[in-house]
Formats: sequence, structure tokens, C-alpha cells
Amino acid sequence: QVQLVESGGGLVQAGGSLRLSCAASGSIFSINAMDWYRQAPGKQRELVAGITRGGSTNYIDSVKGRFTISRDNAKNTVYLQMTGLKPEDTAVYYCSAAISSGYTTSRYWGQGTQVTVST
Repeated sequence: QVQLVESGGGLVQAGGSLRLSCAASGSIFSINAMDWYRQAPGKQRELVAGITRGGSTNYIDSVKGRFTISRDNAKNTVYLQMTGLKPEDTAVYYCSAAISSGYTTSRYWGQGTQVTVST
């Protein structure tokens, strides 16, 4: 079994910062891509940022220059540093990872963490 556990969400004023963490545990041989998604009320889930095992990153345009994704392969953990937060960043943030057990690779999801940005 594999689990992804997120932490670090909360309520912050516009312009503030938060750091999300997501730790993977269980039967893990290797972790390939690790990503952060978000879903705002009434909207579809969207990919916010992704990082490969080698450290290559990608971001949606609306967070470029404000959010930074990073990972610690030794700890099986991915982070999302969010600065300059805006009310439109309010959403439930989910981490997701492509994890190999050594036999198969599957996509796993965390339970989500709420980020609320007030004006």
C-alpha cells in the first residue's frame, strides 16, 4: 500500500505565503513525476506544478514566478512553496505521484489540503 499525506494548508491573507508538503510512504521502489493539483469550488481540478525525478519543473502560467515546486527524493517528499498568494489561489490542493512498486507503476493521490486566501 502507498499513501500520500499532505500538510501545510491554511488561511492566509492576500500577499502571504504558505508551504505545502506531501510525503509518500509504503511499498515504494521509485517515484517518478510528482505533481500538485488544485480544485476550487465549482471548477475542474487543474495541474498547478509538476517535477520529474531529475528535477525538471513545469507550472501553469497563473503561478509562474510565485510558486516553486521542489522534492527531496531521500524523503519521498514533494513541496510547494507559495508566495504572493491571491484570493484566486483559494482551492483544495492535492499532491499526486507516479509510484513504482518494482512491478507496476500507478498514480496515487493525497487527501487534499485546503488553502484559503482572504482579501
